[in-house]
Amino acid sequence: MTLGSVISLMRGGVFEILLLASPILLSALVVGLVVAIFQATTSIQEQTLTFVPKIMTILGMLALLGGWMFASLRDYTIRLFEMIPQMVR
Repeated sequence: MTLGSVISLMRGGVFEILLLASPILLSALVVGLVVAIFQATTSIQEQTLTFVPKIMTILGMLALLGGWMFASLRDYTIRLFEMIPQMVR
């Protein structure tokens, strides 16, 4: 197993993590921004006002994209297991 193949495996893993986490993080970011703008305009400084919508958004995105995320992670894991015989050589 060469250094190039190790770097390729690490790059693939990081890309998979970014691909799976980005929709959830971006939706939480957008909801947080909207709530922050709402709080700034109304001068409401309640901490739970930012927490609850973000949690609900994250749970909703997991419910919507959970199947796709699982399938993508499953395919990546299968590819890794198929590469094991090549790594042994």
